[in-house]
Amino acid sequence: MIINSVSQLIGHTPLIDLQIDVPNHSHIYAKLEMFNPGGSIKDRLGQYMIQDAINQGNVTEGLTTIIEPTASNTGIGVALAAQQHHLPTILVIPEKFSFEKQQLMKALGAKLINTPSNQGIRGAIKKAYELQKQTPNSFVPMQFENPANPDTYYHTLAPELIEAIDGPIDAFVAGAGSGGTFAGIARYLKEQNDNTQTIVVEPEGSILNGGPAHSHQTEGIGVEFIPPFFEKVQIDQTLTIPDSDAFNQVKEIAQHQGLFIGSSSGAALAASLKVASQLPKDSTIVTVFPDSSERYMSENIYD
Repeated sequence: MIINSVSQLIGHTPLIDLQIDVPNHSHIYAKLEMFNPGGSIKDRLGQYMIQDAINQGNVTEGLTTIIEPTASNTGIGVALAAQQHHLPTILVIPEKFSFEKQQLMKALGAKLINTPSNQGIRGAIKKAYELQKQTPNSFVPMQFENPANPDTYYHTLAPELIEAIDGPIDAFVAGAGSGGTFAGIARYLKEQNDNTQTIVVEPEGSILNGGPAHSHQTEGIGVEFIPPFFEKVQIDQTLTIPDSDAFNQVKEIAQHQGLFIGSSSGAALAASLKVASQLPKDSTIVTVFPDSSERYMSENIYD
């Protein structure tokens, strides 16, 4: 296969039937989003958001500066898309997030601005808007509010699941950071089959289940405020997964399945196993592995 741009490699990632011991003889299928060229599910989002902004006249190719607050994988996806359209890019990232991801963003030509870890993503959002006021001809896609976020997954990843799975999907399990991935896929799957259960996953320290907000080691998921995208999607269950459970699955799946997954994927797998124990025999559960462990090695993900 010959391609002209890495953007042509975004999407249509493999779906693996995990050969692990699943309760009630059910099957867990995982979408391997680390096979996107930028290494994560957020390549889809960067491509979709930037093209949507161009289509709406908010961004002019080669001229507009893109400014985006991010918990990191989105930054890589946005930088990839911005590079394709020759757009200068500024990414605002809380200091605590993966060193490897930040290096990849720089490699793609993005300028990075770090905000204090204790201010969380809210601090990054505030700084992004400050930078927009200071930067002529700039645009903030704002993944946390942009309807193109859930639309990305509604129009790309969700149909891929329906195409790949032969038969009904009994449950969809996925983590939530901005909430766009979960909301877009859940909405699409519910439209195809209202009996599909939609289960959102968060780490301890996220607020979806009403617990207090605090720091956690699981990266890429967890919220400090309720995503606005959740207003229009049915959530059947919220599962809060301890860091220890997420990282245990990261190690187990590497040792026994040869899959190198990130901690948010580990949380999704731990939650999927819990869901399988609640469902009837021979159920079909679909989840998403957003990225790989390779971009967390400096954080000793296997230790």
